[in-house]
Amino acid sequence: MLETKTDQFARRLFFFRGTYIYIIIAISTAIALTTRDVGPFASGALDRAWFFAALGLASAGAFVRIITSGFAALGTSGRAKAAPEAAELNTTGPYSLVRNPLYVGRILNFTGLAMLSGSWVFGAIIFLLASFVYSRISSFEAAFLREKFGEAHAKWAAEVPALLPRFTGWVKPKYPFWWKRMIWREQNKIFLLATTVFLVWFARHGFDFAALTGAEKIWVYAFGALVVVRFFIGYLKMSGYFKELS
Repeated sequence: MLETKTDQFARRLFFFRGTYIYIIIAISTAIALTTRDVGPFASGALDRAWFFAALGLASAGAFVRIITSGFAALGTSGRAKAAPEAAELNTTGPYSLVRNPLYVGRILNFTGLAMLSGSWVFGAIIFLLASFVYSRISSFEAAFLREKFGEAHAKWAAEVPALLPRFTGWVKPKYPFWWKRMIWREQNKIFLLATTVFLVWFARHGFDFAALTGAEKIWVYAFGALVVVRFFIGYLKMSGYFKELS
């Protein structure tokens, strides 16, 4: 079947979905460096509340992804770039409340990361863009799942919303939580959340290490330690520790 222009557009969005977070982090850092504002308010207390709301939203999105990845069946919810993949249809756990929990997590995470810039305008723009992009990507993936799973997908899709979670109908996950798979899939997203917090903070100090107090320099060393952990996990991936998950 020939793809329409809408299908082609959605496929491109799907293919490049792994790059969006880096663009958001770069722009958030640039805004923080330019404005030096923690939040959009004149009050320091309100700006601090903004920061913790942004961090909470970004963390909530990461948490949704952690839970989803840990319970999802092997060979599903994949990292493939060219096309969707699914060894079986996920319908339990988070997938019993919303058909695309990973994308719900992405929208929340992206919005929180944008809000960390201190700009409500950037936060609002990213929320709207992310909602649009992932609605298109989820429709693109739904077509693949309909073709592969037929009636099973139709029944599930008729009961479970695509991106706006329902609050009833929870079905116990089919598989136990798999920590190794969660780490393999989500460790980079958690690292990027911490990286964004660090970069916007350091940007507000003009990236001037010499100007930091002794207590503030501890945060730089802590981030350096986190980078070492990230490289260690990367080494485990290269050595084949996660081979059965790739």
